[in-house]
Amino acid sequence: MFRPALLPFVLAVLASAAPAQQAPAPAVVAAEARIMTLGQTATFNGRLDAERHVSLVARVGGTLQEIAFAPGDRVEQGQRLFVIDPALYQTTVAEAEAGLRSAEAARDLARLDRDRQAELVTRQTAPRAVLDVAEATLASREADVMRLTAVLEREQLNLSYTEITAPFAGVMGIARVSVGALIGPEAGQLATLTMLDPIYAEFAVPTSAWRSYSDSLAAGNASQIDAVTLRLANGRDHDAGGDIVFVSSAVNAGTDSVTLRARFDNPDGALLDDELVRVTLRASGRAGELAIPLQAVQRDIQGAFVLVVGAGEVVEQRRVTVSRSTEGMSVIADGLAEGERVITEGVNKVRPGIAVDAALAGDD
Repeated sequence: MFRPALLPFVLAVLASAAPAQQAPAPAVVAAEARIMTLGQTATFNGRLDAERHVSLVARVGGTLQEIAFAPGDRVEQGQRLFVIDPALYQTTVAEAEAGLRSAEAARDLARLDRDRQAELVTRQTAPRAVLDVAEATLASREADVMRLTAVLEREQLNLSYTEITAPFAGVMGIARVSVGALIGPEAGQLATLTMLDPIYAEFAVPTSAWRSYSDSLAAGNASQIDAVTLRLANGRDHDAGGDIVFVSSAVNAGTDSVTLRARFDNPDGALLDDELVRVTLRASGRAGELAIPLQAVQRDIQGAFVLVVGAGEVVEQRRVTVSRSTEGMSVIADGLAEGERVITEGVNKVRPGIAVDAALAGDD
């Protein structure tokens, strides 16, 4: 008869008789230590600054008749943007033209009289005083012509101000006024116009870093052309590099830094005025440096180390000396040899002395 009390004993015997199941080796990703040429880089916070930006303001008063753009439009130099009702200014131009024509007629008449009196004086049939009066009258009439010519030019200039045009090619902001509004110089900003191509990145570099970069320039290991790259707010790297075009002649005493400006072509307007960016300054690197991915390097109280996939796919902890880090790589001065594999992903799943299933980074 079967006794229930014997059931645990039977199960234990059966379990001991079953073959042991071996756990699979942890899967990790490893990268080979490679000889590379890496640039020396330093990264700073910076801000973009447009080539030109202006606030458009009315120079004459009147009723706004037309807004000839939409916010965000790209406009060309000389393109019409705002139109103020020109009727009043057209009238004053017509009045000035009439006044000038009258003054010119009076001047011509005075010139004829002066010439006539000069002939009579030459013949000694008229006194010299009459000629003097004629010359003074002519001079007065000529002055009237000059004055009224200036009046006409002023009125024509005021008429031209009723059409506000783009002083340069750029991108329009939002119009601050509406059609039908009474505007003038006192109305302030009507809209902004910004030139985005080219655009500049301005950033502060610690004086010590700038001195090192200057030494690289002097040694021919760096150039001010295509020396700067940008990382945008979303982490994306901007495609094109920039040229250093300005270095401050004075150090900011408060931060012990030097201000630099780099010029970037921006034909599509992708870079925006006043945008916050990360700026990387790059110099040429030394050839033949042993490097591994940055994430492979771990640190503890004793310093830097890596986990190496050794013989038999067994993990080994290796102490290393990191000389510098740049472009996502750590340059190893001591502790590794070319071709050795270091774990870059899955470090938290392994420990020294266990076997792993290592796949090389970049393999499908």
